[in-house]
Parts: sequence; structure tokens; C-alpha cells
Amino acid sequence: MRIVIITGLSGSGKSTAMAAFEDAGYYCVDNMPVTLLPAFLELPLKSEISGLAFVMDLREKGFLGKYQPVFDGLRDQGWKFDILFMEADEKTLLRRYSQTRRHHPLENGKRLLEGIRAEKKAMRALRAVADNVIDTSRYTVHELKSIILAMAREGSRRVPMRINVLSFGFKYGVPEDADLIVDVRFLTNPYFVPALKPLDGRSPEIQDFVLNREDTREFLSKYQNLLDYLIPLYEREGKAYLTIAVGCTGGRHRSVAIALSIYSHIKNTDRWVQLTHRDIDK
Repeated sequence: MRIVIITGLSGSGKSTAMAAFEDAGYYCVDNMPVTLLPAFLELPLKSEISGLAFVMDLREKGFLGKYQPVFDGLRDQGWKFDILFMEADEKTLLRRYSQTRRHHPLENGKRLLEGIRAEKKAMRALRAVADNVIDTSRYTVHELKSIILAMAREGSRRVPMRINVLSFGFKYGVPEDADLIVDVRFLTNPYFVPALKPLDGRSPEIQDFVLNREDTREFLSKYQNLLDYLIPLYEREGKAYLTIAVGCTGGRHRSVAIALSIYSHIKNTDRWVQLTHRDIDK
């Protein structure tokens, strides 16, 4: 029987995750005292349930000092379980707490942000040993529940990192959610060729003009090699999203052509990737 320990930062969506496991046929316990886990696992359980899911976090006083010996003892006895660690960025957690008006377990008269940062620091060691880390910052409740439900039904498969390749124009501002930004304004601009100006980077004419140049080919080779090195490191860290932004002046010609090439390169590695042209019609 599969056993899942759901833990992580307060406000990161652990209740939504537990609801998804319940929908998948798991027997779930919220705020389970970690020291009671060995005794609970010895109870006779109905054979028709799909598994067990326990939410454990800092609501239990002393959790951080107790979980390690309990988990080690269970593994020594032959028990196998997955640790699902959930988190979100500070801006998202602050917004969620302002919406629910609930108190943070480490607030204790301090500012909410201080409590969030203290919890993140305290949970760092547990996060490091988790089997799956999910950043829920950009998921809606429905998206998160769908992802967790798929995990519950399919086993402990790691959630794939979602990669977004984004073209944009610097004249319209740098994307706020970009993780990696590359400026391709050094490339020759087809905007100044009268026959090419009305077209965009998706057209064969612009593709030929931008990509079939020695400096472009050399740049793409080096940048794609860099991405081949970086992407597995982000995946190993448990990052949920990676946005690669490619910018030129207007976001219509060079950035679109280069973004298309990067998108195709990543897609050929069988990773989840999508392509967005933010400013192509401006």
C-alpha cells in the first residue's frame, strides 16, 4: 500500500493535495502527529483503499525535532513512503493569507512575512530529502488538484517541470516572470528590410534571414548548449516552472525566430514546453 507524507510551507496548498488524494481513494489524515504514525500503520486497514496520505507540518509543536527518528525507524522496519513537499513564493503566500485571514503557525505576534521566512528556513532540511517538490505559486486550485490527482493515481512519478519559451519586445517591458532572459538585439534586424518589415518571425522569409547567418548559428549553438546544462539542474532542484524569455526591440521578428528555434530544441528532448509570442501583434 502506498504511503505519502504531505508536508511543506503553510499556505502552499496541502489541503488541496489531501483532497486530491481522497478523490483517488486514499485514506487521509490531516495534521497527523508524527509520533503516532508507527502505531497507525499497525492498524488493520481496509484492502479497498488505494493508499494512505498524512499531512504533517509545523502546526504540530516539535515536529521538526521528531520526524527524522520516526521516519528512519519506519524505513529500518521496511516501510516505504514518499515525501511530497509543497511550497510557494513569498508574494503568493502573502496573498493567500490575506484572502483567508488565517494565522501563520510561526507568526506569534511577528509580521506575517517574518513567519513565512522563518518557516521556509526551518523546513529546509525536510525539503532537501523530499521525493517530490512542487512550487504551487502559479497553479490555480483546479490545476493543482488535477496534478496531484494524476500523481496519486500513477504513483510517485515526479511532476515534470513546465517550460515556457517567451518572445517579447524590450520597448514593451521585460517580462516579470522570466527566469532566464536573453537579448538578441545584436542580430541583424529584418525590420529595416522593406520586403520583410510587414512579416513576423514565424514566416519562412524571416526565419531564413535571421537563422541562416553565421553569428546566429554560433549563438544558438552556445545558448542551446547552456540550456542543455541548466535545465536538468532546475529539474533536480524541483522547480515547477522555467520561463526562458527572448527579447528584441519590438518582439516581432528576431525574438520570435530565435524563440521558435529554442522551443524546437527543447521539444526534441521530450520535455513539457510551450511557446508564447507576447508582443508579436503590437
